[in-house]
Parts: sequence; structure tokens; C-alpha cells
Amino acid sequence: MNTPLLAARPAVPRRSPGAANPFRGQHRRRLLTADLLTVFFWASLALAVALWLADGGAAGFSTLAGSFTALGITAGLAGMDLVLCMLLLAARIPVVDRTMGHDRALEVHRKLGKPALYLLLAHAVLIAIGYGMAEGLDPVSELVALWVLVPDMWLAVVSIGLFIAVVVTSLVAVRRRFPYEFWYAVHLLTYAAVLAALPHQFSVGALFAEGTWQRWYWLALCIATGAALLYCRVAQPLLATFRHQLTVSRVVPVAPGVVSIEMSGLHLDRLAGSGGRFFIWRFLAPGLWWHPHPFSLSAEPVTFDAGGRGSLRVTVRNLGRGSAQLASLKRGTKVAVEGPYGLFSTAARSRNQVVMIGAGIGITPIRALLESTPFQPGNATVILRGHGEAELYLGAEILELCRRRGATLFHLTGSRPAGVQTWLPESASRAGHRLASYAPQVADADVYICGPAAWARSVLHDARTAGVREDQLHCERFDW
Repeated sequence: MNTPLLAARPAVPRRSPGAANPFRGQHRRRLLTADLLTVFFWASLALAVALWLADGGAAGFSTLAGSFTALGITAGLAGMDLVLCMLLLAARIPVVDRTMGHDRALEVHRKLGKPALYLLLAHAVLIAIGYGMAEGLDPVSELVALWVLVPDMWLAVVSIGLFIAVVVTSLVAVRRRFPYEFWYAVHLLTYAAVLAALPHQFSVGALFAEGTWQRWYWLALCIATGAALLYCRVAQPLLATFRHQLTVSRVVPVAPGVVSIEMSGLHLDRLAGSGGRFFIWRFLAPGLWWHPHPFSLSAEPVTFDAGGRGSLRVTVRNLGRGSAQLASLKRGTKVAVEGPYGLFSTAARSRNQVVMIGAGIGITPIRALLESTPFQPGNATVILRGHGEAELYLGAEILELCRRRGATLFHLTGSRPAGVQTWLPESASRAGHRLASYAPQVADADVYICGPAAWARSVLHDARTAGVREDQLHCERFDW
């Protein structure tokens, strides 16, 4: 069914394309910050290679053995620099998160995994060949000699093995065979791999000898990366948990398999998600405390009194063993929290017009975004998609928000047509409808999309076909 609930635009003059855009400044600043982060990445990689060249490394290319050794050292420096960049991308550093978004940062993190591993493997092989040629040994014998004679070399070998384990388990085909908790535990080996790789870097060769600027630079880079990880991944979540003292106040059924978890706490205005940004929740109950849940707020926090007490809410669907247990949470259960993360918020806005499209449980961050993001009456379109009305979660609340704020609301229900790649129900697809049929202004709007991955890809394709630029597309992904 294709139901326009509030399809008539309010009788408010619409802004012309040349009207003042309050989001233009923040958009330009975000693009500038993205450029600076890109420059930082390439500069760090270039500087890693420059460390060796500044120490006279180019002279090593005068012989064949020296050439292999020089290439091996360069590959090792570049590979380790990529690993440190990967750790920073996964550290949830606020400036990275506000610029790239959490899912985009992790996507780049994953893409760097294979190049980093290949460079580290090349480092080991080329060093063995270069050292072996200089000493008249074959590469295997040289590796055995290094293992026996160099005290820290066994740690380097362990490090390579750990990196291989992390990269292999990160492959999609392998990752899907194991539960998230197993993959996450294996992924923590990255930190052990980095720590195991460090000793031989400072004990073998003269590049990082005591008193050299290269040594101080490399130490500073490693320490800064470790400090960022500890502060953003450990200290900040602990501080937020103790500051806000969240506890479960009640669990409210919304639909079959869907519940809203309401929590109370202190100073929750400082924990505001700014629309659909997500948090990582740990409900400190038996069997649940170790399981992280990435949920967006389904409503902005509300403050009750001058003492700072307030409440907030997440709405979750039974998508697995971990989320199924949340329906039985008891009142008073304490909650640990990390975040907010992601760019599914006003911080990503670049246009006056806004289109919000949600399906299934992906409707809940749309509801929070609709509540908080600024727009003039007539400048917002909300599209909710489900197989039936029962799957349009929080639909009554969204309807009331659209009425109050002057947004156009569409309910698109029904099954998709068989054999057709579309995000629309069969009735709309047969009628030749597209995204622009519901939001004619979409090419000049920020488009927020949240829902199942395959469905979201279809919406993104439709939006691009309608002329929406990449920097106007904001898609919340659940596969992080």
C-alpha cells in the first residue's frame, strides 16, 4: 500500500534555492577537516619512508643485497604506519567520527588491513633475502638464524602470525561463520600484535638508535596512538557511565519482537545523540554485561528536574540471541554507555531541504532525527517502509511529530515485487514511482536512509539516479 498521510504541503512559502543556507558553513568546515585528515594520513606514510631515507637508507641500493634490505625496511615502516592509522580510525576519536562517520572510518580501517599485512609480510621476506645474500645464506636459513641470534625476533614472528589471524577473520566469508563475540575477541589481538612488533624495531638496526630524531618520532607516534585508544575506548566510556548513572526504568512492548527500553539517569542533556547518532550500550545483567549493543536513541533525552535527572529511550528488535534477552531486562538494571557515534545527525546537514527514509527498526533513528533536526515547515519529507502497518514502528509518534513540525509523511507498505531490485512495494513499483515521486526536491536535499543493508543500497541507487550528490547521502549502516 502507498499511503500519503500528510502529503499536502503546509501553506508556507518555500525557500528559493538561493535562500540563506545555515548549514553551508558547517558543511564546508567538515569537508576541510576531511581534507586535513587525508593529508595527515598520506604525510604520515611519506614520513615513515623518509625516516629511512634521512638516515642514509638510499645508499643501501648500491648493492643487490642492500637493495633487498632497504626495500624490506621501507615496507616494514610503511606497513607499521598503516597499522597505527588503522588503530586511530577504530579509536572513535571525536574529530574522525564527526568528519567521516563511524561506519565510514571502519570501512577505511578494513580496507587498510590487507595492504598493511602484505607490507609486513614483504618486510619479513625481503629482510631475510637481503640479510641472507649478505651472509651467504638462503632466506629460510637466515630467518632461523635471526630467530636464534636476535633476542626480540621471536616477538616479531608472533606479531606477523597475529596480524594474519586478524586479517583472515575480518574477511566477510570467514567472519559470517562465527558469532560477533568471537570475531571481536580475535580482533583485539591487533593490540597484542602491535605490542609484539615494537621491541625488535628499537633493538635491531641503527635507524631507531638512542638519541636519533627518528627514534623520538616513532616513539611519539606509537605513544600518541596508544593514548588515543585508551582515552577514547576506555576512559571516556567509563567517565560517561559513572557521570550519567543510567538504569533501566521499564521495558515497553512496541510490536511483536520489538520493545522500547526506557532508562533514567543524570545530566542526560549532555548525552544527547543529536538526532539518530548511536551509542554502544552494555546492560549490566547476568549474561548480558559483556555484550555491546549499538542502538540509536528513538527519542531525545528529557530532563525531569533541576537536579539533572532525566530519561531516554532506545527501541530494539529481536534480531538474535543477545537482543532477544533485552525484552526481559529488570527495572533497576545498571547500564554502561559509550558514545554518541556516527554522522546520522544534523552535523551532516548541508541543505535546507531534508528527506528521511526508514525501514523496519531503522525507523527509530529517523524518529529521533525528525524530533531534533531543524527545518522550515514544508522542507522535510519522511518516508516509512514496511511489509505492513505493524512494521512501521513508532508510527503514531512520527505522525504527530510531522503534524507538529510541518513535514510530509508517507507510509509505503507491502511486499517488494519478485525479481526486481527496488526498495518500493509492488504497487508503487508497478506505477513507476521513484524516490522523486514522493520527494520532488530530493536532488537539493540531505537524504537520511536507515534500514536493512540490501534495501538501503536500493534506496541509495534511486537517490543517485534522482541527482542526489554523495555528500548529501547519509546512510546508517548496521554491519559495523
